[in-house]
Amino acid sequence: MNKRISGYRSLLKTILSILVIFALLFVLITGCAPSKQRISIATGGTGGTYYPYGGAMASIINKYISNLDASAEVTGASVENSRLIESNESQLALVMDDVVYHALHGEGAFDHEIELRTLVEMYPHFFHIVVHEGSDIHSVEDLEGKKVSVGAPGSGTETMSQQVLEALGLTYDKFDVFRLSFTENTEGLRDRVIDAGIWSVGPPTASIMDLATTHDIRIINFTDEQLAAVQEKYPYYLTMKLDAGTYQGVDEDLVAPSVWNSVVVGKNMPEEQAYEIVKALFEHKDELEQVYVGASWTTPENTVDYAIAPLHPGAIRYFKEIGLEVPDKLIPPEME
Repeated sequence: MNKRISGYRSLLKTILSILVIFALLFVLITGCAPSKQRISIATGGTGGTYYPYGGAMASIINKYISNLDASAEVTGASVENSRLIESNESQLALVMDDVVYHALHGEGAFDHEIELRTLVEMYPHFFHIVVHEGSDIHSVEDLEGKKVSVGAPGSGTETMSQQVLEALGLTYDKFDVFRLSFTENTEGLRDRVIDAGIWSVGPPTASIMDLATTHDIRIINFTDEQLAAVQEKYPYYLTMKLDAGTYQGVDEDLVAPSVWNSVVVGKNMPEEQAYEIVKALFEHKDELEQVYVGASWTTPENTVDYAIAPLHPGAIRYFKEIGLEVPDKLIPPEME
């Protein structure tokens, strides 16, 4: 009997030893497994193009870069996004290039310089001034004395609205200023709370499309003289044509000021990480285009041609790898 009990105890000890070994191996294996780094992509409101574009970026990053866990965040857009990069609350941000310029030089909404680096140039924004078809607003000058939404506080739209309108002599004291998001613009025009809403956004955008399905709308055209006046004062604004039929009921080609948009990061993002992100985005650009047709503009060539902030070393590595020449003005100080 004693021998049998002793045998049971020996067997039990053996089983316990095996279990302890397996437990230790599990801890070692899981402890050594690479953990994913969470990265935040600062986008904009849900009524614009930044949020779906940023969501598609996050999907590509998560699908093709094994050690990153990316998520797109709703924000106040360009100005706020630049500050989120500076504070490292976000690691990637979508920012209009006029705001990129201001952040780099400590101008406009920024009282000090922010060191941003470009990964990708996305697509150009069209400066939409949207009114009801029956409105007596037919030109920029007609906004005087009207109720006009210039964009959400902290947004690139608000920055562009102020600069474009002031360049044409229409300062904020000449009309009633509303600061609404894109979705609020749609609601404000639908309910006739405002007379005109401004969107600086890549066309077509969902919030204007939604409005055009229930109300007849018009989009204000700019003259050649107006475009020249804007570009003389702010050379980072270009001219863009909006094709007839982009929005329901808008049946003529239009022109207006335009500005490109960047995916920016801080200068301290590791080179390898930036390289992997840029490589994944360009090699799987078709997945961006499935979400937003304007992503067809997202090319390495357009990035090199239109970037405002210096390129990140990881982006430069990728561009050189595919045979693109990077101009000296886009080489960051840390690479000189």
